[in-house]
Amino acid sequence: MSERRRNNHNDDSHGHGEMPSDVREPLSVFDRFATKASDFVSRAWFFLMCVLMVVLWAPSYFVLQEVDTWQLIINTVTTIVTFLLVALLQNTQKRADDATQHKLNAIADGLADLMRRTAAQYPELDQDLRELRDAVGLEDRESAS
Repeated sequence: MSERRRNNHNDDSHGHGEMPSDVREPLSVFDRFATKASDFVSRAWFFLMCVLMVVLWAPSYFVLQEVDTWQLIINTVTTIVTFLLVALLQNTQKRADDATQHKLNAIADGLADLMRRTAAQYPELDQDLRELRDAVGLEDRESAS
């Protein structure tokens, strides 16, 4: 276990991001569903199926009598599917981003511990060590603007 975690964050007033070993929550039913949906829609055959639907739909514009009704139906269906897929894919993307951040926090924590142990030999590491420690958890403190 790292020195920082043993000291309960005493050396940093900003707080730290979550470490991989701190993540204990199992995936919820929604998270598992979102992962399955993401896996399903990310396949090449799904994209080809969508292209095929568009190719089949396009000529129907000229064949069907009730063009306005057909256009409304297809627009409504595609809008609903797009809306739901965006929500599902955003869920999986956020979880992937969070996992990457936890891994980066663990790497930075380990590197900071190594730098701290060698700082006596290399005093120029002190400032780098402070910067690295401050960078852990930065995503929770930094504005997007």
